[in-house]
Amino acid sequence: MTVRRVVPNIQSEAAQESRDFYGLLGFEEVMNHGWIMTLASPSNPAAQVSFMASDKKAPLTPDMSVEVDDVDAAYAAMQERGAEIVHPLQDEEWGVRRFFVRDPNGRVVNVLGHR
Repeated sequence: MTVRRVVPNIQSEAAQESRDFYGLLGFEEVMNHGWIMTLASPSNPAAQVSFMASDKKAPLTPDMSVEVDDVDAAYAAMQERGAEIVHPLQDEEWGVRRFFVRDPNGRVVNVLGHR
C-alpha cells in the first residue's frame, strides 16, 4: 500500500479567516464543499491543510486524513489488527471511498482513496 498524502484536519468555524491567514504562507484554496475547505501549496500540491466545521457525513470530525492507493486493503488491515473503526467504509458523493479509524493516541484518522 502506498501513502499518497497526509492532511491535518482542523475543526474550525473560521474558514475565511483561515484561508486569509494561510494564504500569507503561500497556500491557495483547492477544494471547498462549504463544510470542508482544503488549502494547498501551488509549488507542492501534496502539502495541504483542511478546515472543517464538522464532517457532513460522519458522526465526528477526523484529526487527519491519509490518502492511500488501496483503501480497501487499508480497511482490511485495520480490521484484521482489531483497530477501532469509528466510521464504516463507504463511498461518498464527492468521489472518495473512506473510513475512520482511531489510532493508539485516540486520534481519529480519515483513511481515503479517490475513485
